[in-house]
Amino acid sequence: MRSGIPLRKSLLVRLMITSVLIALCSVAATAWLAVQTTTRAIQEEQGQALADDTEILRQLSGYAATHADWSGVRTTLRELSGSTGRRVALTAPDRTPIADSAPPGTALPPGAAATIDPLHTDTYSEPGAQLSGIDPRAVGPYRLTAAERTRLRALATTRQKCFLRNGIETTVKVTPSGRPVLIDANGVDGNANVPNECADGRLNTPTATEERALDRLTRIALPCLDREHVGSAAFIAFGSTDRIMEPGFVFTKTASGGHDAERERKGKECVTEARREQLDPTVAPVAELFLGTGDTAVPHFDMSPANKAKVVAVTGLVLALTVAVTALVATRLVRPLRALTQAAQQPPEAHTRVPVTTRDETGILAMAFNELTERRERLEAQRKAMVSDIAHELRTPLTNIRGWLEVTRDGIVAPDPELLASLHEEAMLLQRVIDDLQDLAAADAGALTLHPEAVRADELIEQVAAAHRVGAEAAGIALRTTVDGTPWFDADPVRMRQALGNLVSNAVRHTPQGGTVTLSARRVDGEVVLDVTDTGSGIAPEDLPSVFDRFWRAEKSRSRRTGGSGLGLSIVRQLVVAHGGTVTVTSEVGAGSVFTLKLPGGDPPTGPETDR
Repeated sequence: MRSGIPLRKSLLVRLMITSVLIALCSVAATAWLAVQTTTRAIQEEQGQALADDTEILRQLSGYAATHADWSGVRTTLRELSGSTGRRVALTAPDRTPIADSAPPGTALPPGAAATIDPLHTDTYSEPGAQLSGIDPRAVGPYRLTAAERTRLRALATTRQKCFLRNGIETTVKVTPSGRPVLIDANGVDGNANVPNECADGRLNTPTATEERALDRLTRIALPCLDREHVGSAAFIAFGSTDRIMEPGFVFTKTASGGHDAERERKGKECVTEARREQLDPTVAPVAELFLGTGDTAVPHFDMSPANKAKVVAVTGLVLALTVAVTALVATRLVRPLRALTQAAQQPPEAHTRVPVTTRDETGILAMAFNELTERRERLEAQRKAMVSDIAHELRTPLTNIRGWLEVTRDGIVAPDPELLASLHEEAMLLQRVIDDLQDLAAADAGALTLHPEAVRADELIEQVAAAHRVGAEAAGIALRTTVDGTPWFDADPVRMRQALGNLVSNAVRHTPQGGTVTLSARRVDGEVVLDVTDTGSGIAPEDLPSVFDRFWRAEKSRSRRTGGSGLGLSIVRQLVVAHGGTVTVTSEVGAGSVFTLKLPGGDPPTGPETDR
């Protein structure tokens, strides 16, 4: 069977187009990712080049800090050039060549990459160099002799074992001067917190070499200290020998022993300059560093024909696989949808069901279709029953009216008052049925007119009870009212009297002589609850779900003696729902029934109406 769906609107075609677009996007994203990855790799290579430049500067600065001249630097330059692939050249500040990895006569780059001066450095080539401006590898006269290194190494090992006995793990680090220091697990100098057992003072005591260097440093610094009025008495506190070449090892003091931050700063400046003067003969002269340019530029990325062919081949393969998989999956998806469409196109009387073969969206749709079919069957049955009920309800009074009019016309019966009263009663019954149907039709169409206002529940039930009390007493039934407080709610009082009146008349009709019908009102959790309770015959449990159906009666004979039109309870439900409320029923056969109306509560009106 042809579906008549245009090809461009076919689910199968749309799924395939979507899959192709997804595949194209995937390929494009993959290509973009490859380009980005390549670019990132190139950038990382640039970063590596910068790291190489920093390493070149670090090693040459270290060479200058440990050599008095540049005479042997050529070998170091060649090694650095070979490991980094860069041209490395050193010149004096006036550009007099010192050493160059390039052939003689090669022009220098237009600008120097850095200035190498171990006594005036602001680079991060070596930890600590930025703090004092002096490369920490420039130790000069502070370099320990071999014997001193051996002795201090033994003392450091002894102290390390002592630390370990006290639960402190340390490692031994050798400073550029050859002095060993202990470093704890946090990277902090272990001498900052020495256990009493380990504090023998031997490891931190200056050696003979250091004493001579410190004395020389003192003599150089004294003129500056005197000039700055810092004070010369005991201005050097040798608190930690391993930090002797760091800028913070000097602490200035006044003659009286007091401490002054400004004097300390000036004292440190004097000592730093004295250190530069002391170290100057032991370091290489200032030099300019030139590095080759052009090797770190970002290259133009272009794929070769072979790589382009690979990309095209992979793209075609991905597209082919996508189309095949999509066609397979789409066919499986479309098959139940076609079955569902075919079932929906069947005439209503066929009542076709669709087999549920999956538990995905298609299966859920099939179950919903089957439920819709079942609801349609029930509605069709209710429609047929309603038509039959309406015909029956209208036929009975019309038949009575026609019969009496015919016998009256034929002169068989005289039109006396009693006959006219009977005909009028039948006409009123017919009118009530038509009015009830009209109310239900208006409610179904959403055209039920309401005129809400603030209503007192106690007054409402008293009015309804007064309207039905005479009929109830005539039937030997007591009609009572009970109210808890003064509950107010917003409603159309005429429509609410109609709803409660239907419930009361229904309760009176099914309550035997001597029984009781009670109307009650109360407020519960912001709602007004109205109950109509009777001590009548009750409703069977299997009939409770059908109580509010149209033309339903507990008495299947549909006798006028035991029931009305069968529309009263349906009208009650429609009126309550129109007010935003609910109506429920509980019943026990032989004990009676309770119809409960729950409506949104309201506030009493302000002004004189409150005291009505």
